[in-house]
Amino acid sequence: MNTRRETFEKSERLCSTKIISGLFENGNIFHTSLFKVVWNISPVLLPYPVQAAFSVSKRGFRLAVTRNLFKRRIREAYRKNKFLLYEFLAAENKQIVFIVIVKGDKVSDFATIENSTIEMLNRLIVKIRAKS
Repeated sequence: MNTRRETFEKSERLCSTKIISGLFENGNIFHTSLFKVVWNISPVLLPYPVQAAFSVSKRGFRLAVTRNLFKRRIREAYRKNKFLLYEFLAAENKQIVFIVIVKGDKVSDFATIENSTIEMLNRLIVKIRAKS
């Protein structure tokens, strides 16, 4: 039985325009096969160890239906696998903010997105560990 809660609440979403603009100005960037990730250590105290935002460009996906489908799939994959990042950050006593930007121009199936999300979370853990 799974005892951890797999939720993605409003307070876990990155909504602050001030933090987002600061993230793009002096955040750290890395690329995976499917995503570009901009991240930084959180400048303010957060209710959760991570605040995340997900973005799909209009240039790559013209229809809003397609962009929303991709974002739903990414959020679901993140929600199911975020415990990897949460456990690491709890042990390190750190808080981060990050934005996931989709690269590419075709919608992937959920299994591919989930594998890319796990790869992204593991690379993010490595980058945080290297920055410390």
